[in-house]
Amino acid sequence: MAISETQDAKTAWRRIADDLSAEIASDGYEPGKGLPTALDLAARYGVHRHTARHALKYLQEQGLVSVEQGRGSFVTGRRVPYRIGRSVSFRQNFNAAGIEASGRILSVHCITIPISISKSLGLPTSGSVWRVEALNSAGGKPISLSIHYVSTDRFPDFPTILREHNTSITEAFRHFGIDTYKRLSTALSARLATEEEAARLGLSYGDPVLTSEGIDSLPDGTPLQVVESVFAPSRVQFIVEAD
Repeated sequence: MAISETQDAKTAWRRIADDLSAEIASDGYEPGKGLPTALDLAARYGVHRHTARHALKYLQEQGLVSVEQGRGSFVTGRRVPYRIGRSVSFRQNFNAAGIEASGRILSVHCITIPISISKSLGLPTSGSVWRVEALNSAGGKPISLSIHYVSTDRFPDFPTILREHNTSITEAFRHFGIDTYKRLSTALSARLATEEEAARLGLSYGDPVLTSEGIDSLPDGTPLQVVESVFAPSRVQFIVEAD
């Protein structure tokens, strides 16, 4: 099984990655099961541990493996469909797939409205907004970090209402008489995780993440909130629905 160190480095790590990929595909590893460490793989194939780490990193980029800092590498379960259309709800998306979802408020601050947010919400730059940061989980795993920007003038008691309604932003809006709202637009992109995002989502610093910036409005088109989210890419599959 050993790979000659005289072989091209790319051939070496790719051989390890292909072997592990085949084992995962043949149900040799169930979702959530830990994979051999880089040191174990290095010993198994007779290569340097950095070569083994390259193989694990490649599998992570393919969505087959999740690397959790301080714990190791694990086989990724199936990506859960996350639908993006006129109606976007984290809990509804996962509940529809039979997976229990929850959210936890990390912080709520009143801040001077950023210029980009003022434009999206149609508010003056002299105003302020609530900046609500939340960690969203599904199936016992962190899925996304989200930051919600909500007008302080329109929703003066928003932090208190959030606490009373078990951190559900949708329920908080209902308290203010808003039963339904729709997504006006969603912008998707990708970048590398910050140190804080990696720690919150159980990723490694510098891992890729998927990001979205959404603008929600009332049924009549009045902007309601801006939501900036960061997703662990191996756990979700975005499905953009035609309206």
